[in-house]
Amino acid sequence: MASQLQKSKLCFIGGGNMAVAITGGLTAKGIDKQNICVSEPWEVNRDKMAATGVRTTASNVEASQGADLLVLAVKPQVTKGVCKELAASWAERSSLPLIVSIAAGITLESLKEWFTLADGRVPHIIRVMPNTPALLGEGASGLFASDGVSQAEKDLAAALLGSVSKVTEWVDKEELIDVVTGVSGSGPAYFFAMVEHLIESGIGLGLTREQATRLAKQTCLGAGRMLVESSDEPAQLRINVTSPKGTTEAALKSLEGSGFKDTVDKAVKAATNRGKELGETLAKS
Repeated sequence: MASQLQKSKLCFIGGGNMAVAITGGLTAKGIDKQNICVSEPWEVNRDKMAATGVRTTASNVEASQGADLLVLAVKPQVTKGVCKELAASWAERSSLPLIVSIAAGITLESLKEWFTLADGRVPHIIRVMPNTPALLGEGASGLFASDGVSQAEKDLAAALLGSVSKVTEWVDKEELIDVVTGVSGSGPAYFFAMVEHLIESGIGLGLTREQATRLAKQTCLGAGRMLVESSDEPAQLRINVTSPKGTTEAALKSLEGSGFKDTVDKAVKAATNRGKELGETLAKS
């Protein structure tokens, strides 16, 4: 499907960090920059995108004309207005673009309603939850397709996200996109917080900030590579580094005693529930 992506006219509504990441990933894989058009209202962001060689405009309608695939990358609070604006401009189109929405929390029901044309036509829509490591080509993305989306369209969306994601997972229920949000969408922040606290602990015990920072960052990176590259499950990797009555066992017992498992579980559930709440709130707006 990479060849189909090469032939497609791609439109991005919104030129924020995720759009920058995806367009950068696409062009790095040889997608023609002139086949990519980004609509971005802020001149500073628009100039940054233009400097990469892709086409830019301040007009959502202009960017979407002739697009085969449209990435909706705007803030949830403005999504409704943007969708309605675009739908109103497509009355004369014989075919509609495939919509890939990365607007957090916005449900397919809302997107279908807002994208419905006056003649009743509705574009095919895929919801996606990427994460910020996509900025480095190390993303993890979850996807869910609306009814009627073809396998070819799914393959096209997967190829798009695959330009910046090492993992792309299709889920079979829309509510699971909120779970993806809780696990991988918000997940990088959990690791950043852990490293932040490791650094502060090291400083408190006598390391310099520079020493603690270098050690904690590399430990996180090294552990991450072991998780990805090893055939062992995470639990086995933990066991492998935990000598009986040793230092790691003492640390893990302390974490367990502080309710570490429940803390992580509550955090993932909080992010999942917040994603659901956002969708419900914005659907009523």
